[in-house]
Parts: sequence; structure tokens; C-alpha cells
Amino acid sequence: MKPDIHPEYHEITIQMTDGTEYKTRSTWGKPGDKMRLDIDPLSHPAWTGGSQRLVDTGGQVARFNKRFQGFGLK
Repeated sequence: MKPDIHPEYHEITIQMTDGTEYKTRSTWGKPGDKMRLDIDPLSHPAWTGGSQRLVDTGGQVARFNKRFQGFGLK
């Protein structure tokens, strides 16, 4: 590796949305910094299965379903 071109790799603390913490190594911040997550696998719908409903504004979903209702898998 070339000297003096790579970022410093050090230990930081990650704080999840539920308050749990763990230590990892990163190039983010300074040694000993704490990264507080707003979104993580405990709270993001991509991992939790999502509890949000699809809002059909202007009937676009209804029109789509009506137009393509005959294209079901057989």
C-alpha cells in the first residue's frame, strides 16, 4: 500500500435505535466517536416487513389493477 493516502481506520461505537451499542472499526469520525443510527434493521420497513399501507391517490393503483387483471400467472 502507498503510504499517506489511506484514511485512518479506528474503533467507534454504533448506537442502534433501541439504545443497544456495539464497537466496530471504521474510517468515519475520530477514534472513540459514537454514531447514533436513525434507521437500522430494527426499525426500517425493508427488514421489519413494513406496516405501511399503499395510498391510492387519484385511483392510479385501481386503474393499473383493472387494466392488467387478466395477466395473472397460471
